[in-house]
Amino acid sequence: MQFYATTPRHDLTYSDVFLVPSRSSVTSRLDVSLAPQDGTGATIPMVSANMNSVTGKRLAATLARRGGLGVLPQDMHLQDLDEAIRWVKAQPVAFDTPYEARPEETVADVLRRVPAVEGHGVVVSDDAGKYLGCLAAIQLGSALPDARIGDLLHGALTSLEADDLPDGRAAFEVMDAAGLAFAPVLSHGRVVGTLSRTSALRSTIYTPALDAHGRLRVAAAVGINGDVAAKAKALAAAGVDVLVIDTAHGDQDGMRRAIRTVKQLGLGLPIVAGNVVTEQAVRDLVAAGADILKVGVGPGAMCTTRMMTAVGRPQFSAVLETSATARELGAHVWADGGVRYPRDVALALAAGGSSVMIGSWFAGTIEAPGAIASDDRGALYKESWGMASTKAVTGRFERLDAFERARKTLFAEGISSSRIYLDPLRPSVEDLLDMITTGLRSSFTYAGARTLAEFHDRALVGIQSAAGYEEGKALPVSW
Repeated sequence: MQFYATTPRHDLTYSDVFLVPSRSSVTSRLDVSLAPQDGTGATIPMVSANMNSVTGKRLAATLARRGGLGVLPQDMHLQDLDEAIRWVKAQPVAFDTPYEARPEETVADVLRRVPAVEGHGVVVSDDAGKYLGCLAAIQLGSALPDARIGDLLHGALTSLEADDLPDGRAAFEVMDAAGLAFAPVLSHGRVVGTLSRTSALRSTIYTPALDAHGRLRVAAAVGINGDVAAKAKALAAAGVDVLVIDTAHGDQDGMRRAIRTVKQLGLGLPIVAGNVVTEQAVRDLVAAGADILKVGVGPGAMCTTRMMTAVGRPQFSAVLETSATARELGAHVWADGGVRYPRDVALALAAGGSSVMIGSWFAGTIEAPGAIASDDRGALYKESWGMASTKAVTGRFERLDAFERARKTLFAEGISSSRIYLDPLRPSVEDLLDMITTGLRSSFTYAGARTLAEFHDRALVGIQSAAGYEEGKALPVSW
């Protein structure tokens, strides 16, 4: 990356900078590879944040199916992490993971898990697991809230046979010819997944992130306290693909000890460590054994660190400095936080990041953990909270006695509860991935880059005023 006709005199945020178009021989956005090549096996540079309100097992599986990587949070109990990792590994690659329902459940029950939108649906089975039928989610929008799901199964929804779908294009053409927007996929009478026309199309564009056994990849986080070695070994035994050693202040002796402890186990897994924002912290953590550095202190939407403590650093400059040092040492950087638009993701990668970690943006999706709720206007949302907030701290230390838990909570910071609304046009994390990667592919073509490595080298970055940033926004009303 080079700065265009300028030299910065202060640290920069994503809003302070822009990409300058360069001469390009890239003729199509589909000629671009977004693979981060950072040892994680991801094929797109998208990582979901290890936050309780962001990454659960369903979002991790969905993200991996499209080439990204979900990081399960360290606050989950070890047995729940083990179950979640194994669940992700068991999910279909070619088809979507079904949303399941029991016949006695009501429409209102199911709508808390999946909204009445095109391209989604529920598979209905009895308590013994026998397949009873399938409902397109859009049908639920016109049903009475207290109606039983089993009573809505009037005639079988057309199903697809897995053996008749050799690839995504064939699946799309079969569904298009039959006028199907959504359908269950069966193999010898057993449901193996679901499919929409859009997901069939996506499978021709994205390459899933798979392990050596052809299963979806997943990462998980551990903290720096307690028996780090035991937890890391347990996660490795469950099949985790990437270990993230995580704490708010990564530039501390406790982090270096934790990295060395995990490295000495010889698990053969990439080690991500953070968060940090300086060159020296990168050098120290790489020397301890980290392969990837998680970069960002204070830029997250749920984070109040900078306002509470004055600690942090503008994110573009933090990524720029740390990634240059990491590259020199043969390591990589994940840019963690501060992205609000696809442009910010492109700028994080231009600054040298191998992947971008996304939190609150993904929290407002169907696949994120938690129930779907609606406000008094009928708009759908999910609850989100910061990982240093009172809500998160209370959950993290729920096994402590009341006095010790109260002491921990006293020093909590961050937002405890915020409504993250589902975008009616993009309610799924896959819809957001489409939007972000479309922007990224265009950014690469403007820079004349076919790969992320070329983008790192060729990106031209200018510095702009607040007025320049505003000028780039679309006009929200007519002239």
